[in-house]
Parts: sequence; C-alpha cells; structure tokens
Amino acid sequence: MRIAVSGGGTGGHIYPALALIREIKKRDHKASFLYIGTENGLESNIVPREDIPFKSIHITGFKRKVSFENVKTVLRFLKGVKDSKRILKEFKPDVVIGTGGYVCGPVVYAAAKLGIPTIIHEQNSVPGLTNKFLSRYVDKIAVCFEEAKPFFPEAKTVMTGNPRASEVIDYKGKKGLVSLGMDPNKKTVLIFGGSRGARPINNAVIKVLAELREKPYQILYITGEVHYEAILKEIELNANPENVVIKAFVHNMPEILSGIDLAVTRAGATTLAELTALGIPSILIPSPYVTDNHQEKNARALSEHGAADIILEKDLTGGNLVQMMDSILMDPVKHMDMKQAAKNKGVPDSAERLYQVMKELKKK
Repeated sequence: MRIAVSGGGTGGHIYPALALIREIKKRDHKASFLYIGTENGLESNIVPREDIPFKSIHITGFKRKVSFENVKTVLRFLKGVKDSKRILKEFKPDVVIGTGGYVCGPVVYAAAKLGIPTIIHEQNSVPGLTNKFLSRYVDKIAVCFEEAKPFFPEAKTVMTGNPRASEVIDYKGKKGLVSLGMDPNKKTVLIFGGSRGARPINNAVIKVLAELREKPYQILYITGEVHYEAILKEIELNANPENVVIKAFVHNMPEILSGIDLAVTRAGATTLAELTALGIPSILIPSPYVTDNHQEKNARALSEHGAADIILEKDLTGGNLVQMMDSILMDPVKHMDMKQAAKNKGVPDSAERLYQVMKELKKK
C-alpha cells in the first residue's frame, strides 16, 4: 500500500500521524509513505528524523477576523492544490489521510479531486475549520470523541480514536518511575503542562511545595524546558520536598504514564487519548488560548463521564489543586471509579481501527 499523509502545525496533528505510520509498518512491511507538510511547521523537523520521505507546500491558515491576508491565503491555497496534485501524481498513493492543520486543506482537497481515496482524522471534540471544509469532499472521517460526530455527515463518519493510544498500551509497570529515582510502591501524581509547560500550572504548584512535602503520595513535576531554570531558583528559596521530583522534560513519556495513578495536565487531544487508553484519572486544566476553546470541550467530554475533574485556568490555585488531588488519591472508591470511567472512554486499538478504514477504502 502507498500512503500519503498530511498534518502539521502542532504535535497534536503530527504525532498521531507518526503513530499510524509506525503501526502500518508493523503490519505491512511493503507499505511506502510520503508525508506532505510545510517548511515552517514542526513537521519539517520531526518527520525527516523518523526517516519518512517528506515534501512541502506553502500554505497559511485563515484569520478569523476579516483581513486582506485571507485573500492571500486563498491564492496560496489554490497554488497549494496545484503543487499537491503534482506531488500526488508523482507518488501515486492508494490512500491520502489528513491528520489536521491547515496544510491538510490543499493536500486532501487535491487528492479528492484526483479521485484518490481520502480520510481526515479529527482528534478534538470540536473540529477545526480545515476539517469542516474537507468533510464535504473526503470519503471517510475518523473521529476520537463521540461528541465530534454531529459536526460531520453521519454516513462518512467512523469512531477510531487516536493512534497515539495504541503506542502507550505497550508499556507496563513502574520502570519509568524507577529510572527517575521514584518509589514504585507509592501512589504517584504526574503534573505537566504539555511539551512546553504551562506557566499558570507552574505558578500554582510552586506555591504549595511545602504542603506537598507532607503528602503520602509522590509527585513527578515536569515544568517544561522554558520554565525550568526560573522554577529551580524559586525552589532554592523553599527547598525541594523529597517526594517531589522535578524535571524540565521527559523523553520516555509512554513509559512514565504506565506507572502513574493520577495526571494533572492540559486537555490536548493526544494527551487525553493516552490517559484514557491506560485508564488514568486526571485533573484537567484546559488551555483557554486555543481555537474555539476546544480544550475545555475535550475536558468536559471526559468529566461528564466521571473520568476527569476540571479546574478552569481562571479558578486555578495551588490550594484547590492540592484539595482535588487529595480527594481522588485518598478516596480509593473514587479513584477506582474514575479509573474505570477513563478506560471506558479509551480506544486502545485506535491505530488498528484507522488502518482497517484505510484498507477498506483501498479495496473500493
């Protein structure tokens, strides 16, 4: 099978695409891939490191306010469609899949117009502008949240989940925590604000370090590299509690996740896919700075089923964060109920589901 993939802008679009590619490689050693992105997006650095052929087109996203820049974007889109058609005719894919970001617009649209089977993958509970536009032209729409289904034509839409979920379930046990010098027999909270960290979460944690020292559980606190040095200076004034391990970043997140009992984090779609695949209860602090407030809607898709508790950023304090952590970890019944609810929302075989959709399209 020959597969063209497009997705870019953020890791939330790129990493599910890479997870899917890795899964297909396991099942079909003869499969070949081409990744189409932009030179300015994260994908231009991440994808070539995975030894995946990469081509780029030039495209920008629409401004939500009326702007002359949008006229330029339309012209770039048309040029992007033309360039995409040329690239796709050269590669001759059996299927084209878009995993999100504005680069998918011209690529998937061009594929549809060439008569190539097409899929879009929507990670969030509320779809972005690009996927809403493409839904009219593609053959299949794969979603990760039931809440996303009403936005798309019912006949085309299928629940697959996020391929990243299929990767984390391969890890078992507390090996990741032990590698950081943590106690495998203690309950563990992981606090992190995404790959770059989140200042409001960091500010809340710093204020309660002394209180955390007295807790019967341990904390792995990942600050994000851009915040790490400033936080270390703060900690020098208060001393680092023995039960709090502080890191700028961890490279073995799937291995870490397999050993934790509670996550405190943002509500990005990929993170939630990983947590639900493993059945990990969470306290979600959605970023209010994302398009269409989709992180809060992602978070509510879990909280309404008892899999997570939510603290809005405007309400976040160190005190209410600790109180909520205590209420989950020190109540075995609540913790077990949340764990089961998270597992019920998970789709651990998501990469396999998406692969099967692609195979069915190829047959047609």
